Amino acid sequence: MIAAISLTKRYGETTAVRDLSFDVQPGVVTGFLGPNGSGKSTTMRMIMGLDLPTAGSVLVNGKSVRDLRWPLREVGALLDAKAFHPARSGRNHLRWLALTNDIPLRRVDEVLDIVGLTSAASKRAGKYSLGMSQRLGIAAAMLGDPGVLLFDEPVNGLDPEGIRWVRHFLRDRAAEGRTVFVSSHLITEMSLTAQHLVVIGRGSLIAETSVTDFVARSRGLAVRLVTPEPGAFTKTLTGSGATVAVDDDGSLNVEGLTAAQIGDLATRDRLTVHELTPMVASLEDAFMELTQDAVEYRSSTMAVSTSGGQR
Repeated sequence: MIAAISLTKRYGETTAVRDLSFDVQPGVVTGFLGPNGSGKSTTMRMIMGLDLPTAGSVLVNGKSVRDLRWPLREVGALLDAKAFHPARSGRNHLRWLALTNDIPLRRVDEVLDIVGLTSAASKRAGKYSLGMSQRLGIAAAMLGDPGVLLFDEPVNGLDPEGIRWVRHFLRDRAAEGRTVFVSSHLITEMSLTAQHLVVIGRGSLIAETSVTDFVARSRGLAVRLVTPEPGAFTKTLTGSGATVAVDDDGSLNVEGLTAAQIGDLATRDRLTVHELTPMVASLEDAFMELTQDAVEYRSSTMAVSTSGGQR
């Protein structure tokens, strides 16, 4: 388990993390989301004891990581895919880590096999692609067979097969009862991987909830209604507090009422329904909506003139 308690981190006059508290429970994959610059990497570094908080504390299994006698046996992390000596082979990098934490050297070949790097184990790590470096980092995190795992953007540089492998790897580790905490800017991928979320913006907590409940908070939830009586139905719906918009195909987009509530109104007022379909917002929709005020850098749309030049 990971417990962050009123974490604050300042760099001079800049506050990267502000009074941040959350728990990461074992048995589920917990996704760590936030816009760029929101403080995710800083928070993960504080969990691992690489950065000291200005205020507050963070505990792994009830202790600070700095107080663990054999840290790699209790918590494994991939925070930087290039955190190795480029002249060492992948196998020697892992052997060096194993020796620092009194881990049997036979474990090195076990984790190399788990991540699919056995054939490249003797190759200098500095020659690895980004995807191979990510796999080496995952192997290092698993070296001590820890119960707590942290991964910062673990699918960067991986091909689709590799991304799918990481997804199943994370879920399988959580199913074993481990605590799995993973950040990613790939929101769609996170929706396929995580069951729980910690969402931050500008260093502060926005939400700590299940993926389902987070999506349900989005105002984008709506119901598509097809009816031969749009006028009468609109009057009924707005009279019951709903917001109604007419789509290009003539169907009604209804917000503020569930499909069941709309069906009950149709029965009450004897209105005809041809289609009634809940339109569930995606995790990406909910994330964009609920973090829109926490984006540090926002792009703008430039108009293009008919002559092809920008204006």
